[in-house]
Amino acid sequence: MSSLHHPILEQSFAVIDREIGDHTFTSQEYAIVRRVIHSTADFEFRELLRFSPDAIERAITALAKGVPIVTDVTMVKQGILTLVGKTFQNPVIAAVEQASVVEPGRTRTETGLLTCWQQFPEAIYVIGNAPTALLALCEQINQCQPIHQPIHQPIRQQSPDNAKTPTIVIGAPVGFIAVVESKQALAQTAVPQIRVEGRKGGSPVAAAILNALLVLAWEQS
Repeated sequence: MSSLHHPILEQSFAVIDREIGDHTFTSQEYAIVRRVIHSTADFEFRELLRFSPDAIERAITALAKGVPIVTDVTMVKQGILTLVGKTFQNPVIAAVEQASVVEPGRTRTETGLLTCWQQFPEAIYVIGNAPTALLALCEQINQCQPIHQPIHQPIRQQSPDNAKTPTIVIGAPVGFIAVVESKQALAQTAVPQIRVEGRKGGSPVAAAILNALLVLAWEQS
């Protein structure tokens, strides 16, 4: 099986390996952290990424099965299409492109996200820009499995007996308004998740996380 990593990417990874220092990530977690650092040149992400138990394995299994991927914005979609095409060719849907009419009081991305939820409740959701979309997604998840879990508690696993909910949510919106609140809302759900704490994140970060998961899944296939 040919490598999905360009030689220059491998050289960049080697630099990160030398500079990151000691850490306690598993090999799979580190593959994700390293790719995020590569996409941002920002080592602070090693302190910001959070993984719920079994989130990576669930994502790997779902990707290999061709489960649809829903992104919040087109930039995230474009950031993952190349590797999706080289691997499992999952359907990729950008929520913002699904909103022909914006619901009153909602953003276009939020409206499109709700449309995607109706069609693909068990998809892999990748949020890299719009906190409103992540908040809307969390509202839908909580209607299926209400959780009142303090955010400092370890993330609980989703019960397989619950109503349909996302296979995994990647929560990495960026900015100053409603961003931290949206990530706190995600942390309080029981859905499997990978999220970036604080104000940092963005489309390149969300795409990097998903691309790292694709490589992990491809290497196991």
